[in-house]
Amino acid sequence: MRNNLLVSTSPHLHKKESIKRIMWLVTLSLLPSGLAGVFIFGLRALWAIALGIIAAVVTEFILQLATKRKITILDGSAVLTGLLLAYNLPPDVPFWLPVIGSVVSIAIGKQVFGGLGQNIFNPALVGRVFLMASWPKYMTTFVKPLSYDAVTSATPLAALTEGKVLENISYLDLFLGNRPGCIGEVCILALLIGAVFLLLKGYISWHIPFTYIATTGLFAYIFGAKPLLTGDWLANILSGGLILGAFFMATDYVTSPLTRKGQVIFGIGCGLITTVIRFWGGYPEGVSYAILIMNAATPMIDRYTRPRIYGS
Repeated sequence: MRNNLLVSTSPHLHKKESIKRIMWLVTLSLLPSGLAGVFIFGLRALWAIALGIIAAVVTEFILQLATKRKITILDGSAVLTGLLLAYNLPPDVPFWLPVIGSVVSIAIGKQVFGGLGQNIFNPALVGRVFLMASWPKYMTTFVKPLSYDAVTSATPLAALTEGKVLENISYLDLFLGNRPGCIGEVCILALLIGAVFLLLKGYISWHIPFTYIATTGLFAYIFGAKPLLTGDWLANILSGGLILGAFFMATDYVTSPLTRKGQVIFGIGCGLITTVIRFWGGYPEGVSYAILIMNAATPMIDRYTRPRIYGS
């Protein structure tokens, strides 16, 4: 006879979602921007992506084997880290650069903390800022798309942060990726296709990406040009790695706040730091540093935005 009064321990609600499923679906959502990057910059971009992924998976396997931990290379997290690291690289970098970046991402950004779920910083961004600090020339040398002559060129974001007006680049060019930039960040259309997929599946919410983008756009409008309140906010949103960072890296489950209120604070903080670095810092782009700084602030945000316990 069934006892309807018997209550088992939690969890009481079961879903088919798993870490492995989420990681692979997020990777799937990033494929359009990768394909766009290869189409825009050529097969060299594909090699950089492949090397970044392979190096990440091999590094994770070796470290887990050496530390006698469970081998989890099939859960997709290492693949996703290597993919994101490669997307944050210029397409013409030497092939050893994505390899070193992925090794640092996995070894220093992830495994040194104990593996997936215990890292406090986004691993791919740890690798990127390491490469930026170590080889800034390679990380800031960009080539034009294949539709142009293959010569180095400043990115639209670099021109904007210097207070210049964009020439020969329209909003449509920025949206479709017809401009210099990193492999996975240039085609906004492809990124938005993946972002909409994640939003509809419920794997990310609007709180971080929308507040991040809105804050960046607002402060770009206020401080992006002289006189004040004349900045090209739309070009600032479409340029650089803002869309890639806002939807695919700032929303990382492990390194972002748990509560909706905390996520809004996180997004606003990312936007403020991004614009400060863009307009007054030494680099034209501040997305990576902004997200990493707010990653460090996540435990404090969670502490002060946790919901009140009923009856307390």
